[in-house]
Amino acid sequence: LREHQMSPDDAFLKRNWPHLKQAVEWLIAKDGNGDGLIEGNQHNTLDTDWYGPVAWLSGLYLAALLAARHLALELGDSEFAERCRIIFEAGQKNLVARLFEDGYFINQPDPKHPEAINSGAGCEIDQVFGQSWAFQVGLPRVLPETETVAALKSLWRYNFTPDVGPYREVYTPGRWYAMPGEAGLLMCSFPRSDWDYTQAKGKGADWAAGYFNECMNGFEYQAAGHMLWEGMLTEGLAITRAVHDRYHPSRRNPWNEVECGDHYARSMASYGVFLAACGFEYHGPKQHLGFAPRLTPENFKAAFTSAEGWGTFAQRQENGSLKAEVKLLWGKLKLRTLSLEM
Repeated sequence: LREHQMSPDDAFLKRNWPHLKQAVEWLIAKDGNGDGLIEGNQHNTLDTDWYGPVAWLSGLYLAALLAARHLALELGDSEFAERCRIIFEAGQKNLVARLFEDGYFINQPDPKHPEAINSGAGCEIDQVFGQSWAFQVGLPRVLPETETVAALKSLWRYNFTPDVGPYREVYTPGRWYAMPGEAGLLMCSFPRSDWDYTQAKGKGADWAAGYFNECMNGFEYQAAGHMLWEGMLTEGLAITRAVHDRYHPSRRNPWNEVECGDHYARSMASYGVFLAACGFEYHGPKQHLGFAPRLTPENFKAAFTSAEGWGTFAQRQENGSLKAEVKLLWGKLKLRTLSLEM
């Protein structure tokens, strides 16, 4: 959906739709009963298979269904769009009913796979990732606002620390991307008494379960950007600043935010923080551009990119009126609609 929106026309979507549809069909097949939750083996970027309904993975699944529905509607594939809608709406209800507890989204480990790693009732950094992605591509809500904001507030309460040192003294496995005295948003904390690191580890190796105790830049940027979209400006900026401070030139190379290796690509998620700050939306084929700045909307200016050009957007609020300017500095920009927010 993002690549389609960043195209000048619908040629990309038409050319790739059969394969995109097939990819979504594969996901739907993983959801055997069509309840909108994936419960079988779910391999993911934390390098192991998780089992049971996992909030962040099923949340991404729901976002994918919603994106697929929008693409299908644009192409007139109403049958597939309706199929995606039915599963999406079921999952939207089930995710909250089954996995939202004590102020955040949890997972339900599969008792048939006690060996599997699973954050369980821990407060995991990506628990509402699907909604974060949806905002970046102009989709409506994947997860309800009340529960989503509560989950983000729980991440701020339980996972952010101005000094990771005391936490890592207790939870020693994992890599030291943030050192004692440095701030960060931890990958997973365990505030409830019914689940802890030992249970989350399953029978897996420390190298994999140790991820829970780390501060990984790309994940932190994802959560920070989402906080900006939801109006938690101070919290989102504080997390972003924590990463920037860790990579201040006096400490480390500011052009090399290390995760699993040097120049690790996941830190490019930082661009999501920028998009959230701008409240940016764009759809090249529909020739639509929009901005709803989250930061200093009374006097705002930022760069933007489009399918065939780039430039700057600026706005100023004065005496109840809004003055806005879109200035194209390179290429071309075709517009039918422009969306602004006071």
